[in-house]
Amino acid sequence: MTEKDLYELGEQPPLGYIPKQMHAQVIRQDRFGEPMKAFQREVIGVPEIGPHDALVYVMAAGVNYNNVWASLGSPVDVIGARMKGGEKEDFHIGGSDASGIVWAVGDRVTNVKVGDEVVVHCGQWDVNAPDVVAGDDPMFSPSFKIWGYETNWGSFAQFTKVQAHQCLPKPKHLDWAAAAAYMLVGATAYRMLHNWAPHDVREGDVVLIWGGAGGLGSMAIQIAALAGAKPIAVVSKTEKFEFCQQLGAVGCINRKDFTHWGRLPDWEDNGAMGGFTSGARAFGKAIWDILGERKNPRIVFEHPGQDTVPTSVFVADSGGMVVICAGTTGYNADVDLRYLWMRQKRLQGSHFANDDNSREFNELVLAGKIDPCLSRVFPFDGTAECHQLMYENRHPDGNMAILVGAKS
Repeated sequence: MTEKDLYELGEQPPLGYIPKQMHAQVIRQDRFGEPMKAFQREVIGVPEIGPHDALVYVMAAGVNYNNVWASLGSPVDVIGARMKGGEKEDFHIGGSDASGIVWAVGDRVTNVKVGDEVVVHCGQWDVNAPDVVAGDDPMFSPSFKIWGYETNWGSFAQFTKVQAHQCLPKPKHLDWAAAAAYMLVGATAYRMLHNWAPHDVREGDVVLIWGGAGGLGSMAIQIAALAGAKPIAVVSKTEKFEFCQQLGAVGCINRKDFTHWGRLPDWEDNGAMGGFTSGARAFGKAIWDILGERKNPRIVFEHPGQDTVPTSVFVADSGGMVVICAGTTGYNADVDLRYLWMRQKRLQGSHFANDDNSREFNELVLAGKIDPCLSRVFPFDGTAECHQLMYENRHPDGNMAILVGAKS
């Protein structure tokens, strides 16, 4: 029997058989713009793998904001950047979260085998780089990249090419969609809260979590609660309070009750600076009101950036940490340096996760201690739609997934 060169979605090839072509959701430079314009289904050749790689048959893919950026071509033209670096593909297949089945492995791979059901984390690096070989944290390696954003061949296709170390066991109690939804945000949140000693989250810590109902925030609330901490969620409407409290938040704050957001005014403008300070103090009091005591957050879990960093630094406890992984409201954030040096606060950057962070977080999911918070599942041809909803900030709370090889 001659096998086919292309299989339709949900029409699974025999295990280990690699067709020549696959269906993929593709972004091209001449389509850069809003996601509904940028993403289109195309038939693309299946990628070849190297000695340290695995080819994964994708059952479902998770949705993250990075491929909104990819569709816009801003702030980075990911296709142009890769071609400038010597890659030949003039297209981008995004997707930085996946669940699926290992379909082929390179001859240097020992951690997975054909047929294994896996989830995929999005950290890639040069496994032969001297700093990685020496045992340094690969997150600090110049070779580090986010798979499915900075690299091609992400999960919005029937097959994806990954480095084998990215593959972790799929939780048996989760369906394919739920298994695809949690790793990027969960491992990012885990590293933010469990990697920056001495500010590892601990029992009794107050942890302020921006965007508590979103993908990152929903994971952070659960991780903090598991450690015995007191997570407080900041959200955009009171209707989100119950969702966050069910995950373990001890209380919630509606950020729309305050108006002092944005960059700091000039420090010599006493009137404007006084307005910011008054607003930040009122926000801090809302934290005290939830706790029933005048206690400030030892950890502030940041990702909005420009609009919120001034307040985060203000309300963090003396000797506390503001840990930040993104700047969704802008990258130019101001800091009143007096609070950093006089009260010895820490502003710590954090970016995704290494293999250990990802494995430790996945073990919590395997044990049923973390809910992936899957809120909505889209068909493969809904890839543009779900990214458009995210672009317009109309996406549901929690995490979204796209079915690829899975039928339901």
